[in-house]
Amino acid sequence: MNPVISVQSIVVAAKDQVSCDLAGEAAILNIKNGVYYGLDPVGARIWSLMQEPRAVSDIQNTITGEYDVEPERCARDLTELLEKLLAEGLIEVKDSSAA
Repeated sequence: MNPVISVQSIVVAAKDQVSCDLAGEAAILNIKNGVYYGLDPVGARIWSLMQEPRAVSDIQNTITGEYDVEPERCARDLTELLEKLLAEGLIEVKDSSAA
């Protein structure tokens, strides 16, 4: 069962992937299954923030500071993206209380 992602969760890019910047977007290769993924510029910015373990709340604050987005929408969209990345094995999630 995958952990639940909350604003207190710590997220980091998984080890079994490689990624690169493509003109402001991100291309990610999952080494385990050989599948490529693409992220738009906002997703690429989130991805770059997750190259080191980081709290979801920190990522959300950075994105709302850099982009014209309502905090509620940012929180919803960020959680949705993180859940998709987790389901594909591209990130790891740690509960902050376990850190």
